[in-house]
Amino acid sequence: MALSALSDELMRAEGMMMQDQNEEALELLLRLAEDAEEYVDRNCQTTDEVQYFAFPTLFDRLAYRRVENDPRKLEDVAEPFDRLYGDLAMAYVRTGDYENAMTALKTAIRWNPMNCGFRLDLADLFKIAGDIREHMALTFGVFERASEARHLTRAFLNFAAWFEAQGRLEQAAACLRAARRFEVKDSTLEAALDQAAGTPKDPDGLTDEEANDLLEAEGLPTGANAEIAVCLLMCAQDCAAMGDRATATEMTIRARDLVGEQAALALLQLVRDAAISEGFTAGGNPVSGEKTDAAETSDGEGK
Repeated sequence: MALSALSDELMRAEGMMMQDQNEEALELLLRLAEDAEEYVDRNCQTTDEVQYFAFPTLFDRLAYRRVENDPRKLEDVAEPFDRLYGDLAMAYVRTGDYENAMTALKTAIRWNPMNCGFRLDLADLFKIAGDIREHMALTFGVFERASEARHLTRAFLNFAAWFEAQGRLEQAAACLRAARRFEVKDSTLEAALDQAAGTPKDPDGLTDEEANDLLEAEGLPTGANAEIAVCLLMCAQDCAAMGDRATATEMTIRARDLVGEQAALALLQLVRDAAISEGFTAGGNPVSGEKTDAAETSDGEGK
């Protein structure tokens, strides 16, 4: 199969899983993975100077560069290998093979280290396997990389459960309070908040300042990584300059959901000023000082 048809084949496999044809999907995905591995062996040799990734967007590439500080040249394989191995992991889970699902998720993360959904799913599988250390290590890695509020919510919930299991209920309450700040509709969060109400782990028993102090004492962040919000806003500026207003708006809203409206507006102004000063956006496009549609959305849609 030509790799150029990979996206179509992945859609077919995903459709099979939606219809509970999991064995058939797994068979197809294993064939696709074999083709992908042959292609990588022939064309994508990693060296000390070069690394190949399958970043699906400019944002993922930019965020990786800013967060990971990888000095190597980043080459794009131009194929959705991260999605391939994420789908393969799902097929393995659906057929009860958790060990191979973990291996597939590790490969998915190798192709796109910024995908926090993969990280959290792998963390869950380590927890099922009884490896709490790795479960928490993967969860902790989400704080630095998450670009979606729902992933940060899951990460804080994982830590809340971990602290509760240790009998450290104030720290659990602090994590629940942090998770709640993102205002994500999440059934697990809602259940945890209901269960905590009126108990020592009730987040309402703490102020924001007290919760932040407890989190910082544990070496945990109190919210999203501002660097990720900056990357989102830089890419929003770039998309707006290219006329892609829908993506610009979506990225601006994601940044707002991470850090709040006021912080997002302040960061957006810094990004805009820097772009005007340098004369180019994140993708190398010339910019002007005019407000983009994405900025107008952030101005007009507060949390």
